Amino acid sequence: MSGIVTDAAPKAVGAYPHARRVGNLLFLSGVGPRRSGDNSIPGNVHDEQGRLVSYDIDAQCRQVFANVRAVLEASGARWEDLVDVTVFLTDMQRDFAAYNRVYAEHFTTAQPCRTTLGITALPTPIAIELKCIAAIAAT
Repeated sequence: MSGIVTDAAPKAVGAYPHARRVGNLLFLSGVGPRRSGDNSIPGNVHDEQGRLVSYDIDAQCRQVFANVRAVLEASGARWEDLVDVTVFLTDMQRDFAAYNRVYAEHFTTAQPCRTTLGITALPTPIAIELKCIAAIAAT
């Protein structure tokens, strides 16, 4: 059983694959909104010292969903195969409404189970991360 790694998604920030398949289940590692290639984070604004001063949750949500889709496709899965999504937000009060709106745009028919957690920090200066499980046909 080997992990799945794709150049279509940003590189992992640690020693782990983008996904791993076990039987007909596909487990995605935590997926954030960094862009593939340059690792930039859409919507982040930094001051002259490089400190994060603001971010755009809408832009980060759209990028994280694009990254999840890229990992799914590289794994032979489809968006509709998602069965469970765990969402981590660093500012639940500020960001939940915007995130929930963008989420609803992406999950119109095939709606996986979902859990949303408010947390204090993520390993990089991002405001959202997703942990997903998909069920895919046996090969």
